Amino acid sequence: MSSAHEPASAGRSRGIPAPQVIVVSSVMFTFISYWRTAAIVFCDLGSTAYYIGGIVEQSIGAAAPWFILAVMLFSYAVRSVYIESCSLFVRGGVYRVVKEAVGGFPARVAVSALMFDYILTGPISGVSAGQYIIGLVLETFSHFTGIAPDDGTRAALGDWGSILIACLITVYFFRQNLLGIQESSGKALRIMIVASVMVVVLLAWCGLTLVVDGPRNSVPPAPDLTPKMNPVTHDVVDPLGFLGGTRLGESLRGVGSANLFHLIGLVGLCIAFGHSILAMSGEETLAQVYREVEAPKLANFKKAAFIVFLYSLVLTAGVSFLAVLLIPDDVRMRVYSDNLIGGLAMNVIGPIWARLLLHGFVVLVGFLILAGAVNTAMIGSNGVLNRVAEDGVLPAWFQKPHPRYGTSYRILYLILALQLFTVVASRGHVIILGEAYAFGVVWSFVFMSMAMLVLRFRRTIQGDFKVPGNLRLGRIELPLGLGFVFLILVVAAVANLLTKETATMWGIGFTAFLLTVFSATEYLGRRRRGSQHQHLEQFNHRVIDEVGANSLGLAKPYRKLVAIRSPNSMYMLERSLAETDPETTDLVVMTAKLALPDDAATEDADLNAYDRQLMTAVVERAELAGKQVRPLIVVTNAPLFAILRTAAELEAQEVVLGTSNKYTAQEQLDHAALYWLSIHEGRPTPLTVRIVSPNRDLYFDLGGGARIPKISERQARSVAELRAAGFGVDRVLLLHDGTSAGSDLFHSVLTMLDPQVALTVVRSAPSEPATANGNGRDLVEQDRERARDLRREVEAVTVDGEFAPGVVATAKAGRFDLIILPLSEQWRPDRESRLDAAVTYILTHSGCRVLLAAPPSIPDQTDQ
Repeated sequence: MSSAHEPASAGRSRGIPAPQVIVVSSVMFTFISYWRTAAIVFCDLGSTAYYIGGIVEQSIGAAAPWFILAVMLFSYAVRSVYIESCSLFVRGGVYRVVKEAVGGFPARVAVSALMFDYILTGPISGVSAGQYIIGLVLETFSHFTGIAPDDGTRAALGDWGSILIACLITVYFFRQNLLGIQESSGKALRIMIVASVMVVVLLAWCGLTLVVDGPRNSVPPAPDLTPKMNPVTHDVVDPLGFLGGTRLGESLRGVGSANLFHLIGLVGLCIAFGHSILAMSGEETLAQVYREVEAPKLANFKKAAFIVFLYSLVLTAGVSFLAVLLIPDDVRMRVYSDNLIGGLAMNVIGPIWARLLLHGFVVLVGFLILAGAVNTAMIGSNGVLNRVAEDGVLPAWFQKPHPRYGTSYRILYLILALQLFTVVASRGHVIILGEAYAFGVVWSFVFMSMAMLVLRFRRTIQGDFKVPGNLRLGRIELPLGLGFVFLILVVAAVANLLTKETATMWGIGFTAFLLTVFSATEYLGRRRRGSQHQHLEQFNHRVIDEVGANSLGLAKPYRKLVAIRSPNSMYMLERSLAETDPETTDLVVMTAKLALPDDAATEDADLNAYDRQLMTAVVERAELAGKQVRPLIVVTNAPLFAILRTAAELEAQEVVLGTSNKYTAQEQLDHAALYWLSIHEGRPTPLTVRIVSPNRDLYFDLGGGARIPKISERQARSVAELRAAGFGVDRVLLLHDGTSAGSDLFHSVLTMLDPQVALTVVRSAPSEPATANGNGRDLVEQDRERARDLRREVEAVTVDGEFAPGVVATAKAGRFDLIILPLSEQWRPDRESRLDAAVTYILTHSGCRVLLAAPPSIPDQTDQ
């Protein structure tokens, strides 16, 4: 909104030409519920249950469930690290946090390792989904025909069939992400609902089998670190990797129950834990989807994180234990290494047709969950690469939004190509993919926890959440909990580095390659720009003839129009976002762009750099609040008139303006009233105009006003909650002149106020000589002492300089909601007496409510 608005006559106002309206759109204005957030991440963490048991048992034997359980419990601590990082950075994730903590190069290393994780997440999930489908088809075929394919045929069908299915899944979810996160998250939520039914049925049936038949195998506590035959490649794989031929490696092979807690046993436990860390994949996606979480943002994010933890703990750990307990040892890894849940379904009690039905149901749900993990990988990869592009590491060309859907389609095409290549190159080998995948998982966790540890000591900003376990010593806070998480992750990462040869070689190679690419593109971009990178969002826009509820998709009962003009002055938008209930109110953000009267509107009107800078600031505020806004740019030569005409066309109940650099608030309101009257030809509809500044919020009701209920007002269930939400009176400033009348007023106010309302007295010169109670200042102190005896702390302040301006300055500095002024005993309502100059000054300059308290009057009549 420009301040260059002049009042005009009604006739002239009606003659102002219709402004050009540009509707700005972006996928960045879209937010999702915590259930959808949980569903996106659950598809990754939940999908792990379908293949993690086979991968870990291939490395450490039948003790795998214990270590998978330990990893799932530890995941709650890692999740706390991500929650703390998101409380600091809305667009968080490992790249942003590491760069903030230790610089750009380590951040590029971290994000390169992370992308290795994401490039493999989709393929491993898609291939595993294909393995489950092919396994079901072969089981059914063998049962009904009596023909059992040999191991070679079974392996070939499984590999190439899973490749085809994985490619189809990847292309499908590429399309869903192209449409936007609302589409893809909706699919994930439906998958989560179906998965919940499957989990209940499977766990109940397996539990019944354990009760009736008992366990068929035991779960040993110690890992088996001897070399094992890979059921896919038929090669012997050593779980100790590079340590296999060393003296330490030979000692580790002898780890058992007897020496499990000796030094060598503890080393073996660390190695086994490192082999199981893959069960904790998906945490980084939490940080990537935090930007999309709707209000209340952090509270909803915590709910989503807990839901994912609970689901994944029950499903992943539960399936791992049940697979070892119920599937016979001689077939578990030979037949079901890639399909443990399918093996569970075929080894519960019941007739074969019932087990086949359960197998079919489990495979169908598994297919959906694993397919959903492909979606999660695509969302996470898209988020990571967008963060990198925003920082100038990748060219801004990649972020160009889709002309129709507004998504970053060029990045999505890049992800699609990389994932399809990985699927085909892996030839459908889940265990090989899983081994390589573990590298990116664990090292992204290490970088994140290290960066958060550094930020604890370096940052000047404080988030709304901290990882528990902090010890305060004076002014220093030791983050013991965060340090403990970091230490465990480092141990697991080093163990993986030494024992997972495939993951180490491919992970380091891919990380180095991607680091080189990122460094080169950043260098070239810096040379091309020749200056410091400043991120500006990419937007789509369209020109419309007139604004209306239908053209903007407004369907909620209330509509609020917020006028902005500068990216450095957004307090009116911040206030509106904080108080708006997204369930009941549509929020439209508008800027009036000055144009000469003879400028012609063009259909291909583009956004200039300032427009994008302003809209980027809108995106930042909206995503911080987690509330959707609809931005407009109106090209006009009469800004205030255009704002009010837009409000009329939208049928808005409130218009929120900032303060003007040229006019007083009263002049702004006068102009607004004149324009509103002109627009409605003398019959104005109800509208509330607000002028918001950093320290005040003025309301002006036109046509009776139409104030919109605030979210905190609607949700409050007590007076205390209403007051905490910013309504009513929270701080009171009382003038005490040190006289008996002033003392009487003090006690009246003290007993009237709720104890939770802060009372402050400001000393003023008495209007009459000191009373017998002592001098004025002593009486003020005496009243404060009495209040303290009643367990009410009352602060006293003294005004320096001129009294009335000093009171106004004190009220503004202390953000008082109410000033109580005593009227002189000489003032009577039936006399032609005027308020003294000090009271008049405070009334006209305070900016908050002022209550005038008259002393008791002497009755003019006798009692009857």
